[in-house]
Amino acid sequence: MTFQPAPAMRPTLAHTGRVSLGAEAALPTRFGNFRVYAFDCRIDGQEYGAVVRGDVRNQEAVPVRLHSECFTGDIMGSLRCDCRDQLEAGLSFIASQSCGAVVYLRQEGRGIGLVNKIRAYALQDDGLDTVDANHKLGFEDDLRTYEVAADIVRLLGIRSVKLISNNPKKQEGLEMNGVPVVERIPHIMEPTEHNRAYLATKRDRSGHLLPDEL
Repeated sequence: MTFQPAPAMRPTLAHTGRVSLGAEAALPTRFGNFRVYAFDCRIDGQEYGAVVRGDVRNQEAVPVRLHSECFTGDIMGSLRCDCRDQLEAGLSFIASQSCGAVVYLRQEGRGIGLVNKIRAYALQDDGLDTVDANHKLGFEDDLRTYEVAADIVRLLGIRSVKLISNNPKKQEGLEMNGVPVVERIPHIMEPTEHNRAYLATKRDRSGHLLPDEL
Protein backbone atom coordinates (compact mmCIF):
# COMPACT_ATOMS: atom_id res chain seq x y z
CA MET A 1 0.00 0.00 0.00
CA THR A 2 1.39 3.39 -0.98
CA PHE A 3 1.51 5.97 1.81
CA GLN A 4 -0.62 9.00 1.03
CA PRO A 5 0.38 11.93 3.25
CA ALA A 6 -2.42 13.58 5.17
CA PRO A 7 -3.10 17.04 3.71
CA ALA A 8 -1.56 20.04 5.42
CA MET A 9 -3.92 21.74 7.81
CA ARG A 10 -2.91 25.21 8.88
CA PRO A 11 -4.09 25.98 12.41
CA THR A 12 -6.28 29.02 12.75
CA LEU A 13 -3.83 30.58 15.26
CA ALA A 14 -0.02 30.61 15.47
CA HIS A 15 0.11 31.07 19.26
CA THR A 16 -2.03 31.75 22.32
CA GLY A 17 0.52 33.70 24.33
CA ARG A 18 1.34 30.60 26.38
CA VAL A 19 1.68 28.01 23.61
CA SER A 20 2.91 28.37 20.04
CA LEU A 21 2.99 26.06 17.04
CA GLY A 22 6.55 24.94 16.34
CA ALA A 23 6.28 22.50 13.43
CA GLU A 24 3.98 20.08 11.60
CA ALA A 25 4.36 17.19 9.17
CA ALA A 26 2.66 14.09 7.81
CA LEU A 27 2.90 11.06 10.09
CA PRO A 28 2.11 7.54 8.86
CA THR A 29 1.62 5.20 11.85
CA ARG A 30 0.59 1.61 12.51
CA PHE A 31 -2.85 3.02 13.38
CA GLY A 32 -3.33 5.15 10.27
CA ASN A 33 -2.20 8.37 8.63
CA PHE A 34 -2.13 11.53 10.71
CA ARG A 35 -0.54 14.93 10.78
CA VAL A 36 1.75 15.54 13.74
CA TYR A 37 2.07 18.95 15.41
CA ALA A 38 4.76 20.12 17.83
CA PHE A 39 4.17 23.00 20.22
CA ASP A 40 6.40 25.15 22.42
CA CYS A 41 5.08 26.08 25.85
CA ARG A 42 6.17 29.28 27.59
CA ILE A 43 4.70 28.19 30.92
CA ASP A 44 7.00 25.25 31.63
CA GLY A 45 9.52 25.28 28.76
CA GLN A 46 8.31 21.88 27.57
CA GLU A 47 7.51 20.72 24.06
CA TYR A 48 4.10 19.15 23.48
CA GLY A 49 2.73 17.10 20.61
CA ALA A 50 -0.56 16.22 18.95
CA VAL A 51 -1.61 13.98 16.10
CA VAL A 52 -4.62 14.94 14.03
CA ARG A 53 -6.89 12.99 11.72
CA GLY A 54 -8.70 14.93 9.01
CA ASP A 55 -9.49 18.64 9.06
CA VAL A 56 -10.54 19.73 12.54
CA ARG A 57 -10.49 23.47 11.87
CA ASN A 58 -13.65 25.23 13.02
CA GLN A 59 -15.28 21.87 13.71
CA GLU A 60 -17.67 21.14 16.57
CA ALA A 61 -17.81 17.93 18.62
CA VAL A 62 -14.37 16.72 17.54
CA PRO A 63 -13.23 13.48 19.26
CA VAL A 64 -10.17 14.38 21.34
CA ARG A 65 -8.02 12.27 23.65
CA LEU A 66 -5.82 14.10 26.17
CA HIS A 67 -3.08 11.62 27.00
CA SER A 68 -0.65 12.26 29.84
CA GLU A 69 2.93 11.14 29.23
CA CYS A 70 3.89 7.78 30.78
CA PHE A 71 7.47 6.65 30.20
CA THR A 72 6.98 3.33 31.94
CA GLY A 73 3.71 2.46 30.24
CA ASP A 74 3.73 4.19 26.84
CA ILE A 75 7.34 3.37 26.02
CA MET A 76 8.45 0.49 28.24
CA GLY A 77 5.18 -1.43 28.24
CA SER A 78 4.64 -1.46 32.01
CA LEU A 79 1.74 -3.59 33.22
CA ARG A 80 1.32 -1.52 36.40
CA CYS A 81 -0.97 0.92 34.56
CA ASP A 82 -3.27 1.00 31.53
CA CYS A 83 -1.58 4.00 29.87
CA ARG A 84 -0.19 2.27 26.79
CA ASP A 85 -3.48 0.47 26.23
CA GLN A 86 -5.32 3.80 26.48
CA LEU A 87 -2.93 5.53 24.09
CA GLU A 88 -3.16 2.81 21.46
CA ALA A 89 -6.94 2.53 21.79
CA GLY A 90 -7.21 6.31 21.47
CA LEU A 91 -5.12 6.38 18.32
CA SER A 92 -7.08 3.49 16.81
CA PHE A 93 -10.38 5.20 17.57
CA ILE A 94 -9.29 8.56 16.13
CA ALA A 95 -7.99 6.78 13.01
CA SER A 96 -11.48 5.33 12.49
CA GLN A 97 -13.15 8.77 12.59
CA SER A 98 -13.45 11.41 9.87
CA CYS A 99 -11.51 13.79 12.14
CA GLY A 100 -10.08 13.88 15.64
CA ALA A 101 -6.95 14.45 17.68
CA VAL A 102 -4.75 12.94 20.36
CA VAL A 103 -2.91 15.55 22.45
CA TYR A 104 0.19 14.28 24.29
CA LEU A 105 0.70 16.13 27.56
CA ARG A 106 4.02 16.36 29.40
CA GLN A 107 2.63 15.39 32.81
CA GLU A 108 4.60 12.32 33.84
CA GLY A 109 3.34 10.63 36.98
CA ARG A 110 0.21 12.81 37.18
CA GLY A 111 2.48 15.82 37.29
CA ILE A 112 5.12 14.74 39.85
CA GLY A 113 7.78 13.79 37.28
CA LEU A 114 9.56 10.55 36.47
CA VAL A 115 11.92 10.34 39.44
CA ASN A 116 9.15 10.91 41.96
CA LYS A 117 6.89 8.53 40.07
CA ILE A 118 9.46 5.74 40.48
CA ARG A 119 9.80 6.66 44.16
CA ALA A 120 6.03 6.29 44.37
CA TYR A 121 6.32 2.87 42.68
CA ALA A 122 8.71 1.77 45.43
CA LEU A 123 6.20 2.86 48.07
CA GLN A 124 3.49 0.96 46.22
CA ASP A 125 5.72 -2.11 46.32
CA ASP A 126 5.59 -1.74 50.12
CA GLY A 127 1.78 -1.72 50.11
CA LEU A 128 0.62 1.87 49.56
CA ASP A 129 -1.83 2.69 46.80
CA THR A 130 -1.08 5.39 44.21
CA VAL A 131 -2.82 8.15 46.17
CA ASP A 132 -1.15 7.38 49.52
CA ALA A 133 2.24 6.98 47.81
CA ASN A 134 1.96 10.48 46.35
CA HIS A 135 0.88 11.87 49.73
CA LYS A 136 3.82 10.13 51.42
CA LEU A 137 6.13 11.98 49.03
CA GLY A 138 4.46 15.29 49.87
CA PHE A 139 2.32 15.65 46.74
CA GLU A 140 -1.39 15.78 46.04
CA ASP A 141 -2.67 12.68 44.28
CA ASP A 142 -2.95 14.54 40.95
CA LEU A 143 -1.08 17.75 40.06
CA ARG A 144 -2.14 17.91 36.41
CA THR A 145 -3.64 21.05 34.94
CA TYR A 146 -5.20 21.56 31.52
CA GLU A 147 -4.57 25.14 30.39
CA VAL A 148 -1.87 23.95 27.95
CA ALA A 149 -4.19 21.24 26.60
CA ALA A 150 -6.92 23.84 26.08
CA ASP A 151 -4.48 26.13 24.25
CA ILE A 152 -3.42 23.28 21.94
CA VAL A 153 -7.05 22.46 21.17
CA ARG A 154 -7.62 26.12 20.30
CA LEU A 155 -4.48 26.28 18.16
CA LEU A 156 -5.76 23.33 16.16
CA GLY A 157 -8.93 25.31 15.50
CA ILE A 158 -11.26 22.91 17.33
CA ARG A 159 -14.42 24.65 18.55
CA SER A 160 -15.76 21.95 20.89
CA VAL A 161 -14.79 18.39 21.76
CA LYS A 162 -16.07 14.94 22.48
CA LEU A 163 -13.62 14.05 25.22
CA ILE A 164 -12.28 10.49 25.21
CA SER A 165 -11.72 9.99 28.93
CA ASN A 166 -12.89 8.41 32.18
CA ASN A 167 -11.57 11.34 34.22
CA PRO A 168 -14.08 14.11 35.04
CA LYS A 169 -11.20 16.42 36.02
CA LYS A 170 -10.04 16.52 32.40
CA GLN A 171 -13.47 17.68 31.31
CA GLU A 172 -13.55 20.28 34.10
CA GLY A 173 -10.05 21.42 33.17
CA LEU A 174 -10.91 21.99 29.52
CA GLU A 175 -14.17 23.74 30.33
CA MET A 176 -12.52 25.98 32.94
CA ASN A 177 -10.06 27.01 30.24
CA GLY A 178 -12.69 27.84 27.67
CA VAL A 179 -13.01 24.65 25.61
CA PRO A 180 -16.60 23.31 25.48
CA VAL A 181 -16.99 19.57 26.05
CA VAL A 182 -20.21 18.40 24.42
CA GLU A 183 -19.84 14.71 25.21
CA ARG A 184 -17.63 12.31 27.14
CA ILE A 185 -16.65 9.06 25.42
CA PRO A 186 -15.73 6.32 27.96
CA HIS A 187 -12.24 4.92 27.51
CA ILE A 188 -12.19 1.75 29.58
CA MET A 189 -9.46 -0.87 29.19
CA GLU A 190 -9.64 -4.51 30.23
CA PRO A 191 -7.99 -4.84 33.67
CA THR A 192 -5.16 -7.28 34.33
CA GLU A 193 -3.83 -8.90 37.49
CA HIS A 194 -1.10 -6.25 37.56
CA ASN A 195 -3.24 -3.10 37.29
CA ARG A 196 -6.58 -4.11 38.83
CA ALA A 197 -5.82 -2.44 42.18
CA TYR A 198 -4.43 0.64 40.40
CA LEU A 199 -7.67 1.01 38.44
CA ALA A 200 -9.78 0.50 41.55
CA THR A 201 -7.86 3.30 43.26
CA LYS A 202 -8.50 5.55 40.26
CA ARG A 203 -12.21 4.81 40.63
CA ASP A 204 -12.56 4.85 44.41
CA ARG A 205 -10.16 7.62 45.41
CA SER A 206 -9.62 9.77 42.31
CA GLY A 207 -13.16 9.84 40.94
CA HIS A 208 -12.53 8.17 37.58
CA LEU A 209 -15.68 6.80 35.98
CA LEU A 210 -14.82 3.09 35.90
CA PRO A 211 -16.98 -0.03 36.41
CA ASP A 212 -17.77 -1.27 39.91
CA GLU A 213 -16.44 -4.66 38.89
CA LEU A 214 -12.81 -4.66 37.75
